[in-house]
Amino acid sequence: MATADAAHHGEHHAHPTGILRWITTTNHKDIGTLYLLFSLSMFMVGGLMALIIRAELFQPGLQVVDPHFFNQMTTMHALVMIFGAVMPGFVGFANWMLPMMIGAPDMALPRLNNWSFWILPFAFTMLLSSLLTAGGGPASGWTLYAPLSIQGGMSVDMTIFAIHMMGVSSILGAINVIVTIFNMRAPGMTLLKMPLFVWTWLITAFLLIAVMPVLAGVVTMLLTDRHFDTAFFNPAGGGDPVMFQHIFWFFGHPEVYILILPAFGIISEIIPTFSRKPLFGYTTMVLATAGIAFLSFIVWAHHMFTVGMPLAGELFFMYSTMLIAVPTGVKVFNWVSTMWRGALTFETPMLFAIAVVFLFTIGGFSGLMLAITPADFQYHDTYFVVAHFHYVLFSGSIMAMMGGAYYWLPKWTGHMYDEKLGKTHFWLNTIFFNITFFPQHFLGLAGMPRRIPDYALQFTEFNVISSIGAFGLGLSQLLFVYVVIKCVRGGEKASDEVWEQPRGLEWTVPSPAPYHTFETPPRVA
Repeated sequence: MATADAAHHGEHHAHPTGILRWITTTNHKDIGTLYLLFSLSMFMVGGLMALIIRAELFQPGLQVVDPHFFNQMTTMHALVMIFGAVMPGFVGFANWMLPMMIGAPDMALPRLNNWSFWILPFAFTMLLSSLLTAGGGPASGWTLYAPLSIQGGMSVDMTIFAIHMMGVSSILGAINVIVTIFNMRAPGMTLLKMPLFVWTWLITAFLLIAVMPVLAGVVTMLLTDRHFDTAFFNPAGGGDPVMFQHIFWFFGHPEVYILILPAFGIISEIIPTFSRKPLFGYTTMVLATAGIAFLSFIVWAHHMFTVGMPLAGELFFMYSTMLIAVPTGVKVFNWVSTMWRGALTFETPMLFAIAVVFLFTIGGFSGLMLAITPADFQYHDTYFVVAHFHYVLFSGSIMAMMGGAYYWLPKWTGHMYDEKLGKTHFWLNTIFFNITFFPQHFLGLAGMPRRIPDYALQFTEFNVISSIGAFGLGLSQLLFVYVVIKCVRGGEKASDEVWEQPRGLEWTVPSPAPYHTFETPPRVA
């Protein structure tokens, strides 16, 4: 141990500096920073793709891009945002915060940690360069549904290999998280004393290990259908295209909880801090997270109500999907109860957290609407679905990450970010988000199909509003980048107790509950 410490302080080995330090680093904070910067850059790339989509949809008719390229953009936008922005972003938060929250010196498997990050830039280089192949990028939607994806050119193969690499990265990262949490907690930190962010990541890691191989399997079957004359999904050879959907969504539904559970963890850290009181119902929050993870495995076919399932199947998936609303509702009520009669202050992280609770709940309600089988026949593959999942994924996952970034930037950098600019970014982001996506509910209910570059004249007004909102939303993220760079480069020094946590609690760990939440405090005369 002594020699390890000595080596750590440079007495035996000179540490590499400059670019070599970042390539070879095994330090969890460095790797967390790499993940977060990668996530931010992919967020910008994916955002540009979204703006191409919205530019085309600004008016009816075909004006900006040709329809085939439009479909490539809808496919790539989703793949880049899900696998490039949201997942690596949360892994960045995990790398930075988990060791500190459980009192560990680093992640359990530091070199594996380095490798799991460096796979990603290569995966996304391959994915993005598929756009440069002869036929252009993959154009079958991010779900890669057969038979469309059986017919695409070389770009689909590049996408499949990129997905394999992302999956390897995710599985390695998840193994690292689980080993770290189980083996490296400080003495006395039982599982039910862990901060909620740690709990949500532990459960997310198990989800990742369970479902990433399913995705790998289905894209491998696709690859053999394309090149080795198998017929898993090709009806001409006795295959079944609907089987692709079943296997894909058996991955895809737990995946959407992989994208949101760490966000719940971040929100559960922020709200108690700015309410100046412990999280309400800590144990129920842990159980709700576990319940969501379990139920996520038995609802996959609610993405497939229109494929012609037996009635019994439709009913099962309808009721099990509605059941997921219960543990999710428990979380929302606990966050609201935490704020109830707290000494609230509204710094930027708290604004983001409250916005997430509000807007994610809207996404949850539209999800309940989609869960109702007969109604889903009307909503399916319309802009209503697009509105729903952006309320869940943007105002759930992405805004939670922004809130987490503002919350922990002082701890990460030692500098306070510019509060006024942070609040400006919050309001621009939130207002433009709603201008972009709220009208899409109405478009979907009126029957506008998604993934189509043209539309009937009656949809024009809402599309104009939505596109204007999208460009405002994209531009407001430049302010976020500016705030982050400004904070990293300097500014007011952060105090030891940045957010004035009461009762001397260490401010990164507000979530473990005290033993008696329900006792009446003594009255002060």
